[in-house]
Amino acid sequence: MKTYVFCLSLFVYLAASGQNSLKTENVFIITTDGFRWQEVFTGADSNLINDKQFVEDAGLIKQMYWDSTAELRRKKLMPFFWNTIATQGQLFGNRFYRNKVNVRNIFKISYPGYNEMLTGYPDPVFIPNIPLPNRNTNILEWLDTHPEYSGRVAIFSSWNIFPQILNRKRNHLPINSGYRSDSLDRLTNDSLLQEVQQDVDQKKNTRYDQLTFLTAREYIQKRLPRVVMINFGETDQFAHEAKYDQYLQQANNVDHMIAELWWLVQTHPFYKNKTSFIICTDHGRGRKSDRWFAHGILTRGSGESWLAVLGPDIAPLGEIKNEQQIFENQMASTIANMLGLEFETSANRGTPIGMRMNAEYNMASAEHSNTSSK
Repeated sequence: MKTYVFCLSLFVYLAASGQNSLKTENVFIITTDGFRWQEVFTGADSNLINDKQFVEDAGLIKQMYWDSTAELRRKKLMPFFWNTIATQGQLFGNRFYRNKVNVRNIFKISYPGYNEMLTGYPDPVFIPNIPLPNRNTNILEWLDTHPEYSGRVAIFSSWNIFPQILNRKRNHLPINSGYRSDSLDRLTNDSLLQEVQQDVDQKKNTRYDQLTFLTAREYIQKRLPRVVMINFGETDQFAHEAKYDQYLQQANNVDHMIAELWWLVQTHPFYKNKTSFIICTDHGRGRKSDRWFAHGILTRGSGESWLAVLGPDIAPLGEIKNEQQIFENQMASTIANMLGLEFETSANRGTPIGMRMNAEYNMASAEHSNTSSK
């Protein structure tokens, strides 16, 4: 009877408060390209960290990232994830608990992955990783049509194909992508950043993540955007180069940059306790040690992903260990849902991810406390 009364009370409370009770007013979408769930949840891989084919100095990298248990290793590799998100947010995708995050698109490479993530549509038409304009409406341009977010959306990407993935020619979103100096000029007037970027000798398709981060941080502090997407790309680049030691080092760097972004928003009056982070990747990689660096339609494990969320409305449940299936095409609707909106387009196939919210968590905790005291 008590359980029935509590569930009824919870339903009435949530129905009455609805989306109006949400504290989130700003969303940061952060991706690190092609980073495996295995390293997120178990840290450095013993088979790879000792392989001279993939690691230049095994002694050094083990000193930095190796330990006796998966829990200790993952905390060494990604301290912000496992000290902050694991205590204040939620992490999905540890397949050892049958908690699964997968892409739905069959191609399992970056362009189809980001399209699926941001449009809710795992497009069956193959678009390779080349600069072709995307026909599908994405969540960022959709949000930019809403008065409260119009002109308050900004995108920063290390990979230089994002203007086409988001179809900037159609929607004119402000996108700072790769080493394009024109987009850098539009988003920030920091002359030192421009000079450093111009002085990079070997400009690849993926810009140094640190430059992406510094540019984004500069813009955020000056312009106070409400919706920000930041794409880090060097984890994928080092993986394709089969450099497992640098892949781990870059994952650690990304963790530190996300930590600094969280510190920034939590110490800024515009963002503090009003900003949610959703952190994920565009695809997985090979499961086997001899294929960890590869991904694509023929590589098993390429469709396996992960997700982390942190914010004022997210219940602090940490690592989710119950059996569950989440798909990448649910991300766009989830981003809208965080802001109390419903992402509606003709192509969107994703529904918001059923993560536990603070209102529900706090009420459940109160009921448990009342029951325990009797």
